[in-house]
Amino acid sequence: METELNSLAGRARIHAALGDPARLAIVDALTLGDASPGEIAHALDMPTNLVAHHVKVLTDAGLVVRGRSEGDRRRTYLRLQPAALSALAPPPLAGVHRVVFVCTHNSARSQLAAALWRRRTDGDAASAGTRPAPRVHPRAVAVAHRHALDLDPAGTAHVDDVVRDDDLIVAVCDNAHEELTGPIRPRLHWSVPDPVRVDTDEAFEAAYADLADRVDRLAPAATSGDAR
Repeated sequence: METELNSLAGRARIHAALGDPARLAIVDALTLGDASPGEIAHALDMPTNLVAHHVKVLTDAGLVVRGRSEGDRRRTYLRLQPAALSALAPPPLAGVHRVVFVCTHNSARSQLAAALWRRRTDGDAASAGTRPAPRVHPRAVAVAHRHALDLDPAGTAHVDDVVRDDDLIVAVCDNAHEELTGPIRPRLHWSVPDPVRVDTDEAFEAAYADLADRVDRLAPAATSGDAR
């Protein structure tokens, strides 16, 4: 817990340091190359004493380090620390071996999410429903086909027959999230509107786009380290 709090505190300091437009401009200026404080002041038309203040804040937050010039030893150069920016992302999810996407009928959203996950990560994924339908919705099959995803029209299943103890369970509908309160409980919830309620190609395309965006955001956190 202490490590987690320290990590949160460190991330908060970085966010605070970047919260000033002048400091963000300095970070932008250092993104592709190093510069001396004087060069930063000239490039940003900023007084040198103000640059010194902002550089101190960025240095204290671990975003910038100083290095002495190997030429003119009186000069220092500022260098951005990319790892500090990477630390702004939430910590990865540990111990994820398989992702199971769950919705009510396992006929659209969960099916699309699992197919998207397999394509995005090449990892193990499954889908299930709390009250599975006898088949995958034809519009879900159609939208999957339009985006080169493979869905089995008859491949629906109940959560009790699919979920294992070490699965990362993601509820992709509100009903499933609210119903699963027993031993099988979602770790994550994606409130994706049900396209079947509207039953148009546009609604299914919107659900696909929402799920694709969420899969892209989850994948780096769940597939790093030993998460594969």
